[in-house]
Amino acid sequence: MKAAVRKVTAADAQAICDIYNHYVAHTIITFEQDPVSASDMGARVAQVTREYPWLVAEAAEGVLAYAYATRWRSRAAYDRTVETTVYVRYDRMGAGIGLPLYMALLEALRRQSVHAAVGCIALPNPGSVAFHERCGFEKVGHFQQVGRKFDQWVDVGFWQILL
Repeated sequence: MKAAVRKVTAADAQAICDIYNHYVAHTIITFEQDPVSASDMGARVAQVTREYPWLVAEAAEGVLAYAYATRWRSRAAYDRTVETTVYVRYDRMGAGIGLPLYMALLEALRRQSVHAAVGCIALPNPGSVAFHERCGFEKVGHFQQVGRKFDQWVDVGFWQILL
C-alpha cells in the first residue's frame, strides 16, 4: 500500500489518537494506561515539533501511521540523541506503510545533525524488533520487568542506530 509521508499538522490529532489509543487499550506496546484525548495529543504534537520532526503517512482513507522523535535525556551531553517512535494503524500492520515513514524520520533527523536514535520496545514484540533491525537498529540493552501493564511485568529493550 502506498501512503504519502508528510509533516504532522494540528488537524491530525484525532487520527493519531485513533491509532494510538488502540495500542493503549489492547497491548503492552505502550505503557500508557488511559486513552489520550485529541486535545492532549495536539499539545504533545505542538511540544515535540518545536524541536523534532513528527511525520504521518496518509492515504485516501486518512492518516495510517505516524512517527516522531523526542529528546532522549535532559542533560546537554545528550543533545544529539533522540528516542524514536512509530505507530501504524492496527489494521494496516504489514502493509508496507511503516518502513518508508520511519526511514523518512531517520533522514529528517540526519538533516538535523542528530547523532544517535534509540528505539524503546516493550517485550516481547517480535514484529517491532524485526522492524527496527530492518531499519538498521541494533539491540543495545534489555531491562527486565521495568513496566507493569494488564497485571503483568513487562521487559523493555533498547535498539540504537548511529545516524
